Formats: sequence, C-alpha cells, structure tokens
Amino acid sequence: MADKKDRWQLEQELEEWKAKAKKLEEELKEAKKALVKNEEENAKLVNALYETMEQIQALKEEVDKLCAPPNTYGVFHSVNEDGTINILSQGRKVKVNLHPSIKPETLKPGQELVLNEGLNVVETRGFETRGDSVVVVEELDNERVIVSTHMDEVVIAQKAEPLLGQKIKTGDRLLYDAQSKFVLERLPRSEVEELLLETAPNVSYNDIGGLNKQIEELREVLEFPFTPKGRERYRRLKLTPPKGILLYGPPGCGKTLIAKAISKGLEERLERQLGQKIKGYFLNIKGPELLNKWVGETERKIREIFQKSKEKASENSPVLIFIDEADSLLRTRGAGISSDVEITIVPQFLVLMDGLEETTNIIIVLASNRHDLIDPAVTRPGRIDVKLKVPRPDKDGAVEIFVKYITADLPLHQKYLNEKNPEFQESYKAFNGDPKLVVEHIIAETTKRLWASKDEPYKYKLPNGEETEADNRIMEVTVANGDKFILYMKDFVSGAMIKSIVDRGKRNAIKRVELSGEDDNLLTLDFCLAVEQEMDENEDNFPQDIQGVQNWLDIQGRRERVVFVKPLSEERKTKQREIEQVINTGQYL
Repeated sequence: MADKKDRWQLEQELEEWKAKAKKLEEELKEAKKALVKNEEENAKLVNALYETMEQIQALKEEVDKLCAPPNTYGVFHSVNEDGTINILSQGRKVKVNLHPSIKPETLKPGQELVLNEGLNVVETRGFETRGDSVVVVEELDNERVIVSTHMDEVVIAQKAEPLLGQKIKTGDRLLYDAQSKFVLERLPRSEVEELLLETAPNVSYNDIGGLNKQIEELREVLEFPFTPKGRERYRRLKLTPPKGILLYGPPGCGKTLIAKAISKGLEERLERQLGQKIKGYFLNIKGPELLNKWVGETERKIREIFQKSKEKASENSPVLIFIDEADSLLRTRGAGISSDVEITIVPQFLVLMDGLEETTNIIIVLASNRHDLIDPAVTRPGRIDVKLKVPRPDKDGAVEIFVKYITADLPLHQKYLNEKNPEFQESYKAFNGDPKLVVEHIIAETTKRLWASKDEPYKYKLPNGEETEADNRIMEVTVANGDKFILYMKDFVSGAMIKSIVDRGKRNAIKRVELSGEDDNLLTLDFCLAVEQEMDENEDNFPQDIQGVQNWLDIQGRRERVVFVKPLSEERKTKQREIEQVINTGQYL
C-alpha cells in the first residue's frame, strides 16, 4: 500500500511540474514577444534620435551661415604663373588664391566667383544674367569688342566665355556687366534691327560690268559732296547735297549691286582723303518686309529705321538707306485695289525724309523695276534728286560682265594651248599659248552666240560637220501703227542672265566628263550650249501676251502700244538641233 501511495504522489507531483513547466513555457513565449517589441521600439527610438541630430546639425549650419561675415563676389579674369588668379571685383582688379578643391583650368573668362572674408576663392558659380543692354560698335579681335552704352559712352569690353569664338557683328546687342566690363551674352535683336546696322558690303565698282557711265555719274553726285573738299565747295556755293537717288530699270541688271558699291566706294574715298579708318553703314531694307497687316506697324518700322540712321550717322560715318522694291512700299496713293495702306505709309516716309535736312550724311537709295508706280511726291526734286536708269547691257557691256566671271585662271581646254593636241587648229596659233587670249576668244564667241539676230547672224558647225545658224527669236510684236519687230534673246539679256549662262557653261564641262570621260577644261562650246539652254529654260518666263509685252516695253522706256504678239518658240524649235546629242558626241567647235 505504501508503494502505491508513493507512486500516486509522484504522479501527482509530476503532473504539477508539467503544469508549472507549461506555464513557464507560456511565460517564456510572452517574454520573447515582449523582448521583440522592445527591440522595435528601441530601433524607432534610435532612428528618431539620429533624425533629431541631423536636424540639429542642419539648424546649426543655417545659424552659422547667418552669423558668418558676408561673402564677396568677383569675376574671373586670368591665371597667374604662381597658381593664383586675377579677378575683377567691385570695379578693381585683384590677385587672389584659390581653394585647393578648385582647379584654375576649370575657370572660364567672365565666370562669377565667391570669396570668403580673406578674399580667397571658395566657390564657383555660373555667368551673371543681369546687366545693361549695349550695342556693338566694332569687334577688335576674338576677345574684345567696342560697345556703345545707353549713355552713348564708348567702352572696350572683354568677351565672356560663351561669346568666345562667336562672330560679333556691328549693331548686335549684348548683355554688359559694367562692374567687370565683360559682355556676357548676345541679346535678341528687334524686328527692325534685323534689317539694320550692317557694315558697308564688300562690293566695289570694279565688281560691276557694263555700267561705267552710270557709275561715273553716281560718283560725281553722291561721293564728292561727302568728302571734306566737296563739303567745303558745296557750302561756299550754298548747294545742298542730294538726299536720295532712284535706281530704276529691268530686273537683274545691277541696281542692288550698284547700291552696295555706293556704300563701299564712299567709305574708301573718305579713308583716302582723311587717312584714317572710316566706318560706314549700309541699311538694306526690302520693301515688302516692312509691310504689316496691323494698322500703324509699318509706319512705326519706318520711324525706327530713320531713328537708327540718325543715331549711327556722324560727319565721317555715312549711312546709306537702301530700299529695294520701293514700289511695293511707296506706291502711288489711291492706286491700291484691295487696301489703302499707302495713304499713311507714303506721308510718314515723306515727313521723315524731309527731316533729314540737318543730317547731311544720310543717303537714301531707292530701287525699283516699276518706278512709274512710286508716288510722285517721293520722286520729286528736293527729295529724290537723282534718277538713274540702269539699262540692260549692250554688246560691249555684256563682254565686260563676261570678263568678271570667265577668267584666265580657270582651267581651259588644251586644244587651245597645246599644238600637240590632236584637236589643235591653225587659227589657235594666234593665242600663242596665252590663256588670256583664249578667254577673250571664248567670251567673244559666246557674246556673238548670245547676240545672234537677223542683223548679226552667228553660224557654226555641228559635230556632224553641218553648218547651222543660231536662232534666237523669241516673239514677233505688232504695235498700233502697224509696224512689226522681232524680239530676240539679246533684248532680254541682264547681268544676272549672263552669270547664269557662265554657270551653265561650267556645269556643261562637268557633264562632259561624266558622259565621255573627257577632261572638264572649258570649251567655247560649253558656253554656246549654255546660251541655248538658258533660252529654252526661260521661255515660259518671257512675256507671251499683249499685256505682258506692254509691261516689258514700259520697263524699257518704250511707249509703243502693242496690239498683237506672236510667240516664235515652236517655229524655232523645229529648226533647233538636239542639244543632248551634241553633248554626248564629245566633239567640239
């Protein structure tokens, strides 16, 4: 019995210990959960502590900045051999040290720098975006420009790095820092300034052919009054220099070229007499560019043009205002069909032109194909004092123009120069191997081909040996009195057409290389073919009806009344040789 009791007691105790163990196990689990929770809370506390420390540090830095002495700013100028740099600060040049983290080679001219209280560079910045708007007078070199401030003060400024390598033109607007005397960036030009303030074009009277008489007259009436001697003589005779000139005549005959040459010629003449550099201005205005649909806008642009001219003009700096296609801008008042803009544009122009009486060094040059459409108040004496017709070139004039484009330094075919060449002819011995004589021969033959007519026939042999006569007839015109006359290619010749013929001739030489393998040296045939090609291509551009021919005669200054026009192109084409066959054969005149 005693053993059973002991066993029962032991089992009871075992059950109690198991219960205690289970309870302890549950308490252990609870303790583990509590420990994990405490660790998470501790981690949150640690993170919050770090964030607080960072905020405190940031606030401390802000406080330090607020309490620190003010920084000084400067602009980088150049580097010294000892590693220091020169800066421009508060209007003076200063030699300073760089912070070790800043390399001198990384600095750029005009760049803004931050200096500490010891005047050491501690930080680099960009380029200043504020300053004064100035106008370029002249570019001295790649690093310096002369500018004019709003107070008309002329200053030599240095280009900042963004402007280095850029071509700065007279009249450009730049951002200027008066403290550092750096120009920092190019500012956009106004709508009218895009048309203005161009220096005199690099075109001289020597570049113009066939207009010697007109050029001589221009030099007498325009250049002489602006020279010192001329001004004095005009004053003694109480004579007023001409304020304006009208260039009129057919298109493509050199009106624009003459206007450019006037500006350049006047500048060169003043330089010779004064012995110093002269800066002239050429304001190239296209009439249609000023027209605007908004009321008063065109007038505003015209006022701005004259104002800019007066600002730039001085006794030794002539300003030439060139208005091309003037009939579109200054049309006769009341002649408009769908608009009447000329009613206000023309009076505005006249008022401003009359206001130039006190400014004697501004010349107005008008150019037009239809001068009869310009308002008479514009072209009357006292305003446009000189009216010069620029006609189509005659035969001698055409030769002068050809000489400008066909020169002895061009590659010429060896058959003209080398007696051993299989195509050398007996007549070529007269050239004696001189390229200049060959060029004269080519120009003479090309001019004959261009001027071929019933009175001046031009015959030549085709590659097959057959002789043919050039046919340059364009149309037959009948006028009111019953007379008839033929218009030939020569009646439509212009300087622009002659240049086009020369270009075509050179392209024919290149084409000959591709087709036949011959060399691309120039032949007379190349340019004769070019005349024929020019005539065929411009056939549709020639006037074909009565009104078109009447307008063409009006431009020429002829007053016949046209009653009938008969185009002759079809009749001419029936006799025309096949140009492509001529080119493909590789045979030459």
